[in-house]
Amino acid sequence: MSRVKDKTILVTGAANGLGSATARLLAREGAVVLMSDIDDVAGNTVTAEINAAGGRANYLHHDVSQPEEWERVFSQIRSEYSRLDVLVNNAGGGTYNDIETVSFQEWRRVMSINLDATFLGTQYAIKWMKETGGGSIINVSSVAAFSGAPNLAAYCAAKAGIHLLSKSSAVYCGQKGYNIRVNSIHPGLIDTKAGKEMARLATGLPTDDQAIAAFTALHPIGRIGTPDDIANGILYLASDESSFVTGTHLIIDGGFTAV
Repeated sequence: MSRVKDKTILVTGAANGLGSATARLLAREGAVVLMSDIDDVAGNTVTAEINAAGGRANYLHHDVSQPEEWERVFSQIRSEYSRLDVLVNNAGGGTYNDIETVSFQEWRRVMSINLDATFLGTQYAIKWMKETGGGSIINVSSVAAFSGAPNLAAYCAAKAGIHLLSKSSAVYCGQKGYNIRVNSIHPGLIDTKAGKEMARLATGLPTDDQAIAAFTALHPIGRIGTPDDIANGILYLASDESSFVTGTHLIIDGGFTAV
C-alpha cells in the first residue's frame, strides 16, 4: 500500500463524498493527506478516523472561492511541510436552474466554488511546485462538461471551464519545463448525498430509489458510481504510474457518455 508513499497531497472539499473517499484512499496508500473544507465538524472527524487507522492526515478550514484563503492555506502548508506533491481540486457544487431562471448571483456562486476555485488552486500550486521539482494537479470536473443538461446551465459551464483550464495549464507547464502534470477527472452520477439530490432534480422523481433506478438504466455498466470509483482514478493520477499522463481527461461514468 505505497503507491503515493510520503507524497504530500492537498485535497479540497475533503470532508464528505468524493473528497472524503479520496483522502482515505490516498492515506492508505502512504500519503500525507492535507484535507481542506468549510465543514469543520465532518473534516475533523474524517481526519481523526484516518489517523486512528494509522494514516497521516491534517485538516484545514478553507473557503476555496477566496484568494486570501488559498494564500493562508498554502502559507500554513509551507510552514509545516517542505513541498506539495499533489493538489486535488475537488471542492465544488451547483444549483439546479436553467438558463432562463438562474440568477446572476447563483451563476457567480457556482463559478466561484468550481471554476474560480480550480483556477486559484492550479495557479498557486504551479508557482510552488515549479520551485520544488514538479508535481501533479488533478482537477475534478464532471461529465456535465460534455453534455448540456438543461437545468444545470451554470454547473455545465463551470465544469467545462475546468476541462479546458486543465489542458491549457498542462501545455503551459510542459512548455516551461516545470515537470508539473495537470489532468481533469470527470465523474458520472455517484452514490453520494449530492449525487442523489442531482438525480432527483434531474428526473423530477420524488424518491432517491426511483431517481437512481432511472439513472442506472442510462449506464451501460448497469449501476451508478461509488466514491471509491473516482478515488481510484485520482490515486492513479497522483501516483508516479501516470508520469507520462498530462493534459488529458479521465472520464469515470460507467459508460454514460458513450451512449
